[in-house]
Amino acid sequence: MSDTPGHRSDQHHGHDPVRIGIVSISDRASSGVYADQGLPALQDWLGRALCNPIVFEQRLIPDEQAGISATLIELVDLGCSLVLTTGGTGPALRDVTPEATLAVAHKLMPGFGEQMRQISLRFVPTAILSRQVAVVRDRSLIINLPGQPKAIAQTLEGLRDAGGQSLVPGIFAAVPYCIDLIGGPYLATRDAVCQAFRPKSALRGATTCPPTR
Repeated sequence: MSDTPGHRSDQHHGHDPVRIGIVSISDRASSGVYADQGLPALQDWLGRALCNPIVFEQRLIPDEQAGISATLIELVDLGCSLVLTTGGTGPALRDVTPEATLAVAHKLMPGFGEQMRQISLRFVPTAILSRQVAVVRDRSLIINLPGQPKAIAQTLEGLRDAGGQSLVPGIFAAVPYCIDLIGGPYLATRDAVCQAFRPKSALRGATTCPPTR
């Protein structure tokens, strides 16, 4: 297993710091057959979407169910409020990310997977073969994402028309409030990338979101 623990984004004053685990699951990428694209895609999108200072815990691991489950437990124990995985969610024999995720779950969050498939079906009929799941373990939300960088962005931020109006909400719109409910930090988003939804009673006062790099 290769990892780059504790990578910190630029500090953003006025927002809660957050530790986020990002896990790319691929036999070939983890063995060096080709360069991993999942971790850079996740880090780039989260850095653009969130106003918070982020500490990233990165892991690049093979498609081994026990190893995936152990990595998820490790990241939750490290204090990651959010853990995003990419890869290993199809029907192939080596695709075991959903099983590994469900094995460490304390609560199931089926709406995330349902919405991801609805978004992806706008592009390819084979989206029904995707088996992404989301779960809560302790005070951490764990979500399986697609394996391709373009599909990662589409499912996280949703679809917009030519004028920038939302057509299909992305799953990340619900992530900050979910993390509120399980006792995590208050995540603030840049509306141009992804507008988080909270009931009025859960909103904090406005704070300045620093520009993206």
